[in-house]
Amino acid sequence: MPFAGLPVNESPAFVVNGSSARAIRDSQDRDKFAIVGESDALRYVMSRAEQVAETDATVLLLGETGTGKELVAHDIHRRSRRRDRPFVVVNCGSLPATIIESELFGRERGAFTGAHSTQIGRFELANRGTIFLDEIGELPVELQPKLLRVLQNGQIERLGSPRTLDVDMRLIAATNRDLLTDVRQGRFRADLFYRLNVFPITMPSLRDRKEDLTLLVRHLVARLAPALQKRIDVIPPATMRALESYDWPGNVRELENVLQRAIILSVGGVLTLGDHWRPPAEPAAGSPAGNSTLVDVERRHIVRVLEDCRWRIEGTGGSAQILGLKPSTLRSRMLKLGIARPR
Repeated sequence: MPFAGLPVNESPAFVVNGSSARAIRDSQDRDKFAIVGESDALRYVMSRAEQVAETDATVLLLGETGTGKELVAHDIHRRSRRRDRPFVVVNCGSLPATIIESELFGRERGAFTGAHSTQIGRFELANRGTIFLDEIGELPVELQPKLLRVLQNGQIERLGSPRTLDVDMRLIAATNRDLLTDVRQGRFRADLFYRLNVFPITMPSLRDRKEDLTLLVRHLVARLAPALQKRIDVIPPATMRALESYDWPGNVRELENVLQRAIILSVGGVLTLGDHWRPPAEPAAGSPAGNSTLVDVERRHIVRVLEDCRWRIEGTGGSAQILGLKPSTLRSRMLKLGIARPR
C-alpha cells in the first residue's frame, strides 16, 4: 500500500494542475486551496476547468456536498483573465431569505426599515471579477428572475433605487441538488437553469476516486496537525485500511473531520482512529446484508451516527459535523432515505 507506514512529511502531496500533477510543499495558501489527487476522474474534472477558465462562460459545478466544488471555482478564477480581480463567494443556502436580496443586489439608505446606510451588493463587489454562488438550488424562487436578468443583461438594481447599474462579472454556480428535478417540480426556473448550464462540470465523489485517498490523507494530516498543535509522523497500514474500507458519504469534508479527531486523540506521532470512529461493519458472506446497496449502507451509517449523537443534528459534535455535511443537507438525506427519530 503506497505511503502507509512512512513518515507523513517524507514525501510531498501531489496537487492536480490541469491534466498533470505537481509536487508542492510548505505553502499555507496553496494548501488551503489544494485539489489533491491523481485519479482519472479528478484529472478529467481539472482538464474541463482548464478548458473553460480563459473564457467568460458561466460554469455550473455539480456533485455531492464535500467534493470540492468551491476549490474548483477558485482554480477556474485563478486561471482566468480576471485572476487579479475580486473572487466573491456567496452561499445561497446560509443567507436568510429576508436579507439575501439586499446581500446580492445591494440597497440604498432607507430602502426598508433598518436600512440606515447604503450597502454595495455582492454582484457590484464582483465587478470585473468572479462571483461564486454556492448552493444555487437554495435561491428563493422570487429572486430567480432577478438573477436571470443579471445573466442576460449584466444589469442590477439596488433595493430602493430606480437606477440600473451595469456589472461585468463572471458567474460560477454550484449545487448538490438535481436542478432538472427541481425544474419539473416548479422549485427552479427552467430559463435560469439553461442560463446556468452553459458549461457543467460534475465533481466525482470520494468513493469514485478511492485511489486518491492515500494522497488526500497525507496532505490533510500534514496541513491539520500543525494547526492542532500536534505532530503526526506515521500513518500505519491498519489506519489506511480502515479509511479505505469506508464509502465516505460526506466526501472530503467528512474525511477532514475524521482526521481532525484522529489527530487530536493520537499519541506518539502515530495516526490512529481509535474507538471514536467506527467504519461500517463488513457483512458476513452469504448474509442478506452482503447484497446491500450503497443506499442501504448510507442509511445504516447515518442512523448509527444519529444514535451516537442522541439524534442531535446541529452544533459541535452533532451528527452533521461528524458526517461532514451541512445540517440542511443531512435533513434532506434523512427525508430522502426515510430516516426519522423514533418516538
